[in-house]
Amino acid sequence: MERLQAEGALVQLSERFTNSAAFGALFREGMDLVEETAAYLDGAGRTEAKALDRAVSLTYATESMRLTTRLMQLASWLLLHRAVKEGEMTLVQANREKTKVKLSAADPGPADTIEKLPSQLQDLIHRSMSLQTRVRRLDTTIHTPPAEHIAIGNPLVPHLNALKAAFER
Repeated sequence: MERLQAEGALVQLSERFTNSAAFGALFREGMDLVEETAAYLDGAGRTEAKALDRAVSLTYATESMRLTTRLMQLASWLLLHRAVKEGEMTLVQANREKTKVKLSAADPGPADTIEKLPSQLQDLIHRSMSLQTRVRRLDTTIHTPPAEHIAIGNPLVPHLNALKAAFER
């Protein structure tokens, strides 16, 4: 019974969020960033990469791959939650599917190496990290059951959930 109440609370929170203007704006921002990044990497970024010295060129290749991976994971999360909004799947289904999404994927390298990259790539990396931070926070908020609905029988459950949330970052 308590599990059903917790799932009900999750569904209500998720439905409120995914139907909000804030989710719509976040979704558009994420998808626009994916498109902008793809256009940059296929256009101006390709030209800029050719002009870099060998060491920075390797950093460019590594960071552009990390950026692409990060954005694909974020896009997957956003698309899953849009599917919940549109009634194509339940929050429980999305919660199962989101285990395949790695919101901690592809963190960028050290700041001193990022600073050597073209400014537009640096900007895309910083914006993707900002988006990733916000999505991680939302993911924790949406998919963590309220503490008052956790089964009383096991006092370790809140601690295990906190550890799980920490390692998913």
